Amino acid sequence: MKKLKNFNFNSSLWIGFALAFLYLPLVVMAIFSFNDSKSLSSWSGFSLRWYQELFVNQQMIDAIVVSVSIAILSTVISTILGTITAIGISKSKPILRKIVLQVNNLPIMNPDIVTGIALMLLFSFVKMEKGYLTMLLAHIAFCTPFVITNVLPKVRQLDANLADAAMDLGATPFQALTKVIIPQIKPGIISGALLAFTMSFDDFIISYFVSGNGIENISIIIYNMSKRTNPSIYALATIILVVVLVFVILGTVIPKFFPKATNKVMSSKVVKVVLAGCLLLSVGWSISTGVSKKTLRVYNWGEYIDKSVISEFEEKYDCRIIYETFDSNEIMYTKYMSGNSYDIMVPSEYMIERMIKEDLLQPIDKELVPNLKNINKGILGQSFDPGNNYWVPYFCGNVGILYDKTIVDKEDLEEGWNILRNPKYRGQIYMYDSERDSFMVALKALGYSMNTTIEKEISEAYQWLIDQRSEMDPVYVGDESIDTMISGVKAMAIMYSGDATTVMSENPNMGYYLPEEGTNVWFDGFVISKECKQTKLANQFINFMVSDQNAYKNTVEVGYLTANVNAAKKAADDTYKGISAYEIRTAQKDEVFSYQSNEVKEMYNSRWTKVKAK
Repeated sequence: MKKLKNFNFNSSLWIGFALAFLYLPLVVMAIFSFNDSKSLSSWSGFSLRWYQELFVNQQMIDAIVVSVSIAILSTVISTILGTITAIGISKSKPILRKIVLQVNNLPIMNPDIVTGIALMLLFSFVKMEKGYLTMLLAHIAFCTPFVITNVLPKVRQLDANLADAAMDLGATPFQALTKVIIPQIKPGIISGALLAFTMSFDDFIISYFVSGNGIENISIIIYNMSKRTNPSIYALATIILVVVLVFVILGTVIPKFFPKATNKVMSSKVVKVVLAGCLLLSVGWSISTGVSKKTLRVYNWGEYIDKSVISEFEEKYDCRIIYETFDSNEIMYTKYMSGNSYDIMVPSEYMIERMIKEDLLQPIDKELVPNLKNINKGILGQSFDPGNNYWVPYFCGNVGILYDKTIVDKEDLEEGWNILRNPKYRGQIYMYDSERDSFMVALKALGYSMNTTIEKEISEAYQWLIDQRSEMDPVYVGDESIDTMISGVKAMAIMYSGDATTVMSENPNMGYYLPEEGTNVWFDGFVISKECKQTKLANQFINFMVSDQNAYKNTVEVGYLTANVNAAKKAADDTYKGISAYEIRTAQKDEVFSYQSNEVKEMYNSRWTKVKAK
C-alpha cells in the first residue's frame, strides 16, 4: 500500500513538472503582456498600452479576419472533400485504395517548407496572382489529407451493407449518404474538421510562401513583429490563449453537466444559421479583398515604419496601400522573382546593385521627389548608383560592438574586432547569425576587405571564425539579442546600430563601439520596380516618406538613423540624445557590401555552413 501511495505521489509530481514545462511560458507571456516596457525580461509596471496598440493596429485586425475566414472556409471545404474521399476509398478496390492512401500520406509526411515552396512555384507557373485565393487553396490542399486520415477509421467500422439496406427501404443514394452514413461517422468528421481548423489557423510556413497582394494571416504578422521587440504580439497571443481556454472549458463542462440541453442546442437551427453566417462572412471577405481604389504595393522590412504614415498617405492621395514585409534581401528577391507583384521595395545596397544590373528597376522621377534635397549628401553617390537614379535612401547605419560598460574594460576595446577573441570574455559574446556580417568581422580583424573575392583570404576568415567559436563559445543569434542585451545577459553583441540604439535607450549601461579596422556601412532605400504602373503615385509615396515630418516619425518608431538630415538632427537632439549608436560613420576603412557572384557566394556559403556546424 505504501509503494502504491509513493507511486501515485511520484506520478503526480511528474505530471506537475510536465504541465509546468508546457504552460509556464504561456503564463510568463501573459504576465509580460501587461508590462509597461518593451522588455520581456524586466518588469517596469502594470500597463494596458500593448492591448491599446493592438486594437488600433489595422494591419493586425486585417490579419485576424484573414486567419479566421481562411480557417473557416478551408475547414468546410476540406472536411467535405475529405469525407467524400474517405467514403469513396472504403468502396474502392484494394489496389486502388492502397495507392490513394499512399498518395494521401505524402503531404502529411512532407515538410511544410517543401509544400510551401512547391505551391508557390505552382501558382507562379499558372500565372495566378498570389493573395487570398492562393492562401485558401493552399490551406485546403494541406488540410484535406488530415481530414481523410481522421474520417477513414470511422468509415471502416461501418457495416458494408448499411447503405444498401437504406436504399432497399426506399432511400435515395443521397439520402443514404446524408441520413445514414454521415450520422454514423460524425465523430470522425468533427475531429477532422477541428484538426483542419487548428492547422489552418496556426499555419505560418505554407502561408508565408503563397501569400501576396497584402494578404497576411496572424502567423505572418507575428513573425514579422517578432524580428524586433514588440510586446503587442504578447497581447495578441494572450487574447488568443484566453479565447481558446474559454472554448475548451465551455466545450468540456457544459456537455458534461447539461447533456440534453447541449444536444438540443447543437441540433437547433440557430447553430446552423450562425455557422452559415460565418461562412457567408468569410466568402464576403474573400470577395471584398479584390475590390479597391487605385493601389500601390509596398514591400518593406518588418517593423520598419510608423504605420500611421501609411494611413495618412492613403487619406491624402485617396488610394490604397498594400503593405507587405520581408525579413531578408534574399527572401524579398525570391518572392519578387517568383511572380509576386510589387511597386515599391526597400532593399539594401548590394541588392539594389543586383536589381539595377538585372534591369529590374525604373528611374526615380526626381521632379516628383523634391524632398531629396533633405537627404544626407554623404549617403548619396554610392558606387552602385553614382547618379542616384534608381534609389532614395531611407535608413542607414553601421555594424558594431554593443558592450556592457560595467563588464567590458575600455582598454580592451582598443583590440578592435579581436576583442571578440579575448579569453576574458569567453561565453559572454553574441555573434550575429548572418553569413556576410560574421565574415565581415573576421575579414576586418585580419585587415582584409569585407568584399574580398580571394579564396585564400576567405579561408583565413573562415579559420578565424572557427577558432573564435572553439576558444570563446559565442552564441549566434538574430534580433532576439535586442531584448537579452537590454537585460544585460551578455557582455558584448555584434549589432546593427539601429538595434543598438533601441537597447541603449532602455539600458544606460550599454555602449557602442566601431573598431578602427573598419566595419560595414549599410543603406536601405526605396526603389520602384520595372513593372510598376502607378509611377506617379510611387514617386509621391517616396517623397512623402522622406519628408521631414514622416522621416522623424519613422526614425523614432524604428530606432534606425534616417537619411533625412533634418529629421535625424531632431531625433538626435530629442529622443536619442546622448546615444552614440544613433549616427553613421564613413571612415576610410569602412565599406559597403557589394553584390556577390554565384561563384563567390558559394565560397562563403560552404564555409559558413561549416562554421555553424561546429
